Amino acid sequence: MYFSIVIPVYNRPDEIKELLESLVLSNYNKPYEIVIVEDGSSIPCGEAIDAYRDKLNISYYFKENSGPGDSRNFGMKMAKGDYYIIFDSDCIIPKQYLTEVEKELTLNYVDCFGGSDAALDSFSNIQKAINFAMTSFLTTGGIRGGSEKLTKFQPRSFNMGIAKKAFEASDGFGNIHPGEDPDLSIRLWKLGFETKLFPKAFVYHKRRIDWDKFSVQVNKFGKARPILDSWYPEYSKLTFFFPTLFVIGFLISVFLFLFGLTFPILCYALYYILIFVFATLQTKDPEIGFLSVIAVTKQFFGYGRGFLESYIKIKLQKQKPEVAFPELFFKVKS
Repeated sequence: MYFSIVIPVYNRPDEIKELLESLVLSNYNKPYEIVIVEDGSSIPCGEAIDAYRDKLNISYYFKENSGPGDSRNFGMKMAKGDYYIIFDSDCIIPKQYLTEVEKELTLNYVDCFGGSDAALDSFSNIQKAINFAMTSFLTTGGIRGGSEKLTKFQPRSFNMGIAKKAFEASDGFGNIHPGEDPDLSIRLWKLGFETKLFPKAFVYHKRRIDWDKFSVQVNKFGKARPILDSWYPEYSKLTFFFPTLFVIGFLISVFLFLFGLTFPILCYALYYILIFVFATLQTKDPEIGFLSVIAVTKQFFGYGRGFLESYIKIKLQKQKPEVAFPELFFKVKS
């Protein structure tokens, strides 16, 4: 197989520099290419890329802004490989990544795979706390790559691979964002392709976001889910309602506490204690444990509110997704 690494980037030259530096250290000894797609950036990364042209096989394209999904599609159309590996620009790649991917594909080939994410020691404590919130079985149940028990794993586009034939059959990513990842996975399943988790193909995901940006991000995740459920009702799950139920239950618990009923709020207190303990044990830092409590709260409240708003507009009021939430859809020129 000849791998083509496809990376969309938008105003992040520093991220591209870190990502390319990590690929220079790769222990993979076969040829591969890197396709970088500048998505209409006002701060381009051309100069950062030039420093690595003598070390890596890089193609660089600049196009009008049309979102990450369309930029990935553009990159895959330009790529020369027969298997595409997609990263977000804020990822740092372990040196053994490509070697592990080739091992997995050789032993048990699959036309689409996904990997998980981890945090480096050099990440900030807030980044580590957000990483815990996004990957822990106590929060997401491992759906972002922490569990091998998933029967149908949905790869996330910050770290995924897709065969050329699967890309051509599916036409790649749609114009919804976020939500383009599960949308593509489901369409691949409907076309007869399989997806799989490659546990050893993890990346270090250096999310450069603060608390406010994290809340906005997970709120959009919540808004996207009822839209996807309306498109693919056969893949809807009751677990998608859990964050919203968590928020409603928390508010009810606080109300009952004011009237002397303490058991419900104690259940929430126990959950938060578990978050603190597990995050502290995992990171060996109680400060990160405390910050993880904040991250999980923002995660559930942001996602839960977004899901509820979207469920009302999409499922109950039958509004068109593009009309109800235009901010979730990029306009792609044909």
